[in-house]
Amino acid sequence: MKFLSIFDVIGPNMIGPSSSHTAGAASIGLFVHKMFGRPIKKATFILYGSFARTYQGHGTDRALLGGVLGFATDDERIRDAFSIAEKMGIEYRYIIDSTTQTAHPNTADIILESPDGHTLSVRGESTGGGKIQIVRINQIEVAFTGEYSTLICVQKDVPGVITHITSCLSAHNVNIAFMRLFREKKGKTAYTVIESDEFIPEEILKDIESNPHIYELMLIEDY
Repeated sequence: MKFLSIFDVIGPNMIGPSSSHTAGAASIGLFVHKMFGRPIKKATFILYGSFARTYQGHGTDRALLGGVLGFATDDERIRDAFSIAEKMGIEYRYIIDSTTQTAHPNTADIILESPDGHTLSVRGESTGGGKIQIVRINQIEVAFTGEYSTLICVQKDVPGVITHITSCLSAHNVNIAFMRLFREKKGKTAYTVIESDEFIPEEILKDIESNPHIYELMLIEDY
């Protein structure tokens, strides 16, 4: 039986009304904002299940957009996310998918595009009490919560890359809490997700990028 703390029951500091539909949605958006790490030109949100049915009444739409803009769950600017995005020149739209069955009822896809054409697609689930799980990145199935400092390595699935990554982590004395490899297909694109219960120094990125099979790195701290 999973242990529940009092914080799981009362939820996080947040702009309401719902920890699952509002705070969780903002948390997904904020995590994707940190993954993207660059200016946003356009944001598309695809809503499934309960999110699709109640997104306006529970403020899920504002929360997702506010998170993408970089607002935390208790940031009052979430209420004005629409007007703030418009002032920033960011296009946004919501697509309601009421037919696709997802593993969790509170699920959203976030697709971001930068002015230079870079895109990122992420699927997140709001699992209750403001907690989330990231379950897909660019059509590759993954599974992590973002509750720790997280380093995501996008790489070619060839021998030696994992050894290189772990050697860099060891050289910087980074303690690994969890490390998982998710791949599209043998020899194709893969994602190594490293979660640490301590700060991951940015200097490590340059060392990891020295391997020619590393395509991209995403470091998310202090989520």
